[in-house]
Amino acid sequence: MATMTLNEIHQVGLAALSRELGPVGMVRFLQMFETGYGDYSQERTLWLKEQPVETIAERIKRRRIEAESE
Repeated sequence: MATMTLNEIHQVGLAALSRELGPVGMVRFLQMFETGYGDYSQERTLWLKEQPVETIAERIKRRRIEAESE
């Protein structure tokens, strides 16, 4: 292929992904590279700040028991 523009590369790439993976597979593949936003570490610190480790451990145990009974 001759030198392509970025837009042409994008179009050819999407067509190849769709052809090889199907539309759903193409979307799932593209989602793997989504960068997201925010600062997860900082947000997690805020979420867990007021919860003692024992409380978190108890919630994990409870959810495991609930999942086993389903």
